[in-house]
Amino acid sequence: MIQLDDNGTRMRIGDVAERTGLSIRTIRYYEEAGLMAPSTRTTGGFRLYSPADSERLELIKRMKPLGFTVDEMRELLQALDALAEQPAAVPGHALEGQLERLATAVDERCGRLREQAAAAGGLALLLRERATVLTTEGGQS
Repeated sequence: MIQLDDNGTRMRIGDVAERTGLSIRTIRYYEEAGLMAPSTRTTGGFRLYSPADSERLELIKRMKPLGFTVDEMRELLQALDALAEQPAAVPGHALEGQLERLATAVDERCGRLREQAAAAGGLALLLRERATVLTTEGGQS
């Protein structure tokens, strides 16, 4: 059960962990690494997270399988934070080049993942073919 604060918008760390599929330990690690912070704390010191905090964790979670280092994650998050603070639809915005470079890095990593998935699929096919040969040969003996 997700526990909300008096405003109905804050969750404790266990609730956020359940919601995002991340462990409490992982969430704390991301906090220590400076990738995120709880929105607030209770008077007793318990971390409280907003829906935006949960969304940030989901974004971090999406970067992980792409092989982003903590520093790269931080750079991407800082760029998105800066864009949120100063949205600008002006060509040549200072963040435009950085975001384009990060998008290219994501595209390249997705390509590598597709190659790895294809190789893994090929291995699974090979194993099934070998199993079929064994079944066929075993049935004829």
